[in-house]
Amino acid sequence: MNTPRVPAPSVLFDLDGTLVDSEPNYYEAGRRLLARYGVRDFSWENHTRFIGIGTRETLTVLRAEYGIQAPVDELLAGKNALYLELAGTSTTVFPEMLTLVERLHGHGVPMAVASGSSRAAIAATLAVTGLDAYLPLYVSAEEVAQGKPEPDVFLEAARRLGAEPGSCVVLEDAVPGVLAAHAAGMRCVAVPDARAAADGAVFALAELLFPGGQAEFTAAAVLDWLRTEQNAPLRPGD
Repeated sequence: MNTPRVPAPSVLFDLDGTLVDSEPNYYEAGRRLLARYGVRDFSWENHTRFIGIGTRETLTVLRAEYGIQAPVDELLAGKNALYLELAGTSTTVFPEMLTLVERLHGHGVPMAVASGSSRAAIAATLAVTGLDAYLPLYVSAEEVAQGKPEPDVFLEAARRLGAEPGSCVVLEDAVPGVLAAHAAGMRCVAVPDARAAADGAVFALAELLFPGGQAEFTAAAVLDWLRTEQNAPLRPGD
């Protein structure tokens, strides 16, 4: 008697720090933006507090902390412009992530990007890296009521894919994203960003964890996990 084959899950990727090494660009864009408003001491350590959190939410907090009078929309437009200038010249895809995307695409697995970045930043990053050929569907936190750690962006991505949340797998590098995936009722593969403060208790919520981050992550390990834990119809050895 044949065992029924369970359809392959839909896979939702966080973008920054998960698919691409964009955090240095976001930090530099933020540093340059704040310098325009007289803030000269914005450090990498300050930036890491906001890894995984949407740009608007980040700027709302920084505006209050530094007493900046400019509206959040003005700050957001300024940071997006600075980031797009940087992203077009120096955004790198993590090699094993690219391999995973290519392999999943070859298997016909539905995929989307769900990110806290603006739609313009997501589109530019996907285009400059060539990922747009595999990931044409993306959702920005701009398009939902609340960004990560709330589940809205993941739930909207699942809706657009026509997938049930319980059938989705999220790949994330940051604590807010892991919390958002958990709140959405989705399985999570966590690849912690070593440059951010790690929270072991939160990352332990993930069904598959690569404690060493991108240095430890392999596409083969994720595909093997999908075959076993998800009973996905991926051919062994592919």
